[in-house]
Amino acid sequence: MGFFDKIKQGLEKTRRQMGGLFAEFSGENEEFYDELEEALIIADAGAATAEKAVGRLREKVRSESLRGQDEVRAALVDILAEALEVGSFELRLETKPSVILMVGVNGVGKTTTIGKLAAKYSAEGKKVLLAAADTFRAAAAEQLTVWAERAGCGIVKHGEGSDPASVVFDGIAAAKARGAEVLIIDTAGRLHNKANLMNELSKMRRIISRELPEADIETLMVVDATTGQNGLIQAKQFAEAADITGIVLTKLDGTAKGGIVFAIAEEMGLPVKFVGVGEGVDDLMAFEPKSFAEALLS
Repeated sequence: MGFFDKIKQGLEKTRRQMGGLFAEFSGENEEFYDELEEALIIADAGAATAEKAVGRLREKVRSESLRGQDEVRAALVDILAEALEVGSFELRLETKPSVILMVGVNGVGKTTTIGKLAAKYSAEGKKVLLAAADTFRAAAAEQLTVWAERAGCGIVKHGEGSDPASVVFDGIAAAKARGAEVLIIDTAGRLHNKANLMNELSKMRRIISRELPEADIETLMVVDATTGQNGLIQAKQFAEAADITGIVLTKLDGTAKGGIVFAIAEEMGLPVKFVGVGEGVDDLMAFEPKSFAEALLS
């Protein structure tokens, strides 16, 4: 099953609501535009994004004399896809080693995402190393070890409660010594209102920059698609402590609304790099903006 079909299945709840609106379109129909804007807001796209997208659609309908529902739907697909074009959707991992720093609150699927990324890059022939810098949560390192074994890659870990920054330092040293191409660092599911934890994240980022000044560094924030606007709030808080380069949107598997990707793009200028559409190792998919918008409105 490809990206479009997976997303279409995962966004069923929103898709049914959005898709039905276009049957009501008939020229300059104010009620249609009002309902469309409301539907985008309900889908977690955010008021600013919804207003801007519907405003652009109005202009497009008038300027291009669009009439049929298929033409209007296609126009909105283009508008929404363009709204997501806020940066590169590819990870920049050209140096040896390159670093992926994973951040996000507890329960968003961060450890699972790390395991899937490790499996992906290992399957591509890259030498991958994991660093278990989430030393606060009980059994976090053990869970990551299971994923390392599945992916056939190495792992650096310390005891529970140890200094996370020291794990990062040792992980970098091990990556250099072992010739690893990709170092993926897990971090604690730090609550965004805990200043000390955010400070620790900043400390890790400084160590990476100091020890690997020339390395490509991707800082990916994992966001649970079912949390809606809370995900946007979390992303803004994390952005203050880490130079976030992209989003991984997880749990797009039936209950998610999905519009949060537009709110994050609009308000933070951050691209979605991957989406998680299930628990399987192959259920982490590279993000495709046009296919996402088409699935949302299909």
